[in-house]
Amino acid sequence: MRIAIDARWIFPEISGIGAHTQELLRYLALVDRRNSYVLLFSDRKLAERTWAEAQLSTTSNFRPEIIPWSIFSPRGQWMLPRHLQRLRIDVFHSTNYMIPLAAFPRGKPGRLRCVVTIHDLIPMIFPHATPNALKTRLFPIYKRLMMEVGLRADRIITVSEASRQDVLRHLQIAPSRHSSVSVIYNGVSESFQPAKTDTIPRSPEKIILYVGRRDPYKNLVNLLDAFALARKQCPVPLRLKLIGPADPRYPQAEEKIRQLDIGYCVDQVGYQSLKELVHAYQTASLTVLPSRYEGFGFPVVESMACGTPVVCSDIPVLREVAGDAALYAAPDDIPAMSAALCRAATDGGLRTELARKGLARSALFSWKENAIRTVQLYDQVGSNAPMKEASS
Repeated sequence: MRIAIDARWIFPEISGIGAHTQELLRYLALVDRRNSYVLLFSDRKLAERTWAEAQLSTTSNFRPEIIPWSIFSPRGQWMLPRHLQRLRIDVFHSTNYMIPLAAFPRGKPGRLRCVVTIHDLIPMIFPHATPNALKTRLFPIYKRLMMEVGLRADRIITVSEASRQDVLRHLQIAPSRHSSVSVIYNGVSESFQPAKTDTIPRSPEKIILYVGRRDPYKNLVNLLDAFALARKQCPVPLRLKLIGPADPRYPQAEEKIRQLDIGYCVDQVGYQSLKELVHAYQTASLTVLPSRYEGFGFPVVESMACGTPVVCSDIPVLREVAGDAALYAAPDDIPAMSAALCRAATDGGLRTELARKGLARSALFSWKENAIRTVQLYDQVGSNAPMKEASS
């Protein structure tokens, strides 16, 4: 088969979906030498960087295709279907929700098949948790787009069972098509591993690490309240390190830091390279993910793979991913979150147990297994077996 993967989701600053896409490409090249892959980019420099970082230069069945349309280009919606036809593509895979709708008419499955990965439906389910996001401000368009994707895609990949249930329910997938929605868990990069103990400088402060965005669903304001309370109650000094880009749309975290007067013990370091991020996990005393909702929760498995204990929200998807290898607190229970932070920072026996369980748990999430299962799904879709019910 000739498979086109939309690699335009890899941006200059690699985040969750960009990392997902790049790791998928790296491991597809390792496990599949039978199919031919065309990787779609709109930026030649990003294509060259990806080719180097995903180690694709030695593969003969992968090639880049530079196209002049960005992911969200209206012109691309009309032109990309023709381009895919000229390339004689059998299966098109978008590693996030956007697809060229005109290539996949409802109720008229053609030779070109569609696979789409939907990581989460946060703006659709909780629009109040992303109030300033473009998808929320254009909510009727976004909702209609997602419903169309659900109707037109031959197969939908989700990254957790919690996300799968959301897709089935909120995209109103007919019961006869439930089998077309599959869970393929994300992996964790081999870069995330415990440090050699003699290379880590020891700090008198216990470093609590947060990795993520500033959107309200990430619950950063409650984390700051819990951290301030933990500093008062914990017998050891605590320091909070926030990794992730600043977002002028959501100034609430900065306002809360000023209100609590904790700027002297909160480090906001912005975006970090992969090497810097790994070092941050390795040198942290624990990682915290207080989100109200996640599609998967990369910081949880990345931290566990580095042997660093995790405190996270008691929500279904994080229970699914972390199992018994984390401490949990309800996202709105600030005293419980504070107590969990303090306990994870001070209880040496617990820290050792969480680190051991976390390493074992993170080993379950393999990019190689992700790629193998994705190729199997391509084979199923490419066999032209009917997977969609007719829709008018």
